[in-house]
Amino acid sequence: MTQSSIYQTLPPYLNAVLIAEQVKAILQEDIGKGDLTADLIPSGTRASATIISREQAVICGCAWVEQCFTQLDPAVSFDWHVKDGDLVQPNQTLVAIEGDARAMLSAERPALNFLQTLSAVATHTRQYAELIADLPAKVLDTRKTLPGLRLAQKYAVLTGGGANQRLALYDGILIKENHITAAGSIASVLKAAFDICETENIQIEVETLDELQQALDAGAKSILLDNFTLNDLRKAVTTTQKRALLEASGNVDLTTVRAIAETGVDRISIGGLTKHIQAIDLSMRIQMQL
Repeated sequence: MTQSSIYQTLPPYLNAVLIAEQVKAILQEDIGKGDLTADLIPSGTRASATIISREQAVICGCAWVEQCFTQLDPAVSFDWHVKDGDLVQPNQTLVAIEGDARAMLSAERPALNFLQTLSAVATHTRQYAELIADLPAKVLDTRKTLPGLRLAQKYAVLTGGGANQRLALYDGILIKENHITAAGSIASVLKAAFDICETENIQIEVETLDELQQALDAGAKSILLDNFTLNDLRKAVTTTQKRALLEASGNVDLTTVRAIAETGVDRISIGGLTKHIQAIDLSMRIQMQL
């Protein structure tokens, strides 16, 4: 994979400029006025390094890695052995890097932080997606993301084979229990939503089959079924008769996701894709150049 192709698989909501801005903030957080330890290395020293996986994982975050090193050494070079979405094995080389030794040492931890976190999301998502790969339902993320990493984590979900729910509060309406309470009823809150937004961008959360019927009667086209039992999910599918998109949420894990998908719902949203993750074990090994 070349530097010029690394951004080609990004979704519309991400680009090189946004990633560069994110990395700039993280480098400033870590380096501040300067890397006191890296300054122990003589200026101008050149080095090479490899990043290696220590466990099986779905890789995600190559663009963030490149930005971490490039912003500190514009002349750095990369030889990628993998790309985002690849499944790697323990002790597999992911990338070889050559550049300024000081810059390489300063970029190491931020680069690995991005790569191990985004790869963890992609790996976790892949586990869910594979369990229901033969069924129509899709696995979706939520807004339960790490602060500052929303778009990056949602890209990682795509990389792992999942799909994105709304990105944030600005690109879709999700009416939850407190919104319904504040508006007075399901019918009144949906009417208010239809007055300001296209029907396709409006979703309402319901907690019972009676609330589901109220939402359907009020014209809802996308309904979130919160913490429904499997039996009630099946009843909801039968009641809806494809009049609305049905999304199951709550109590979803690797042991329950297939049974939920088998009820016939269209989507399954899982907050754990982005918040219940364990960073992938990676390491960087540096070699000095004579």
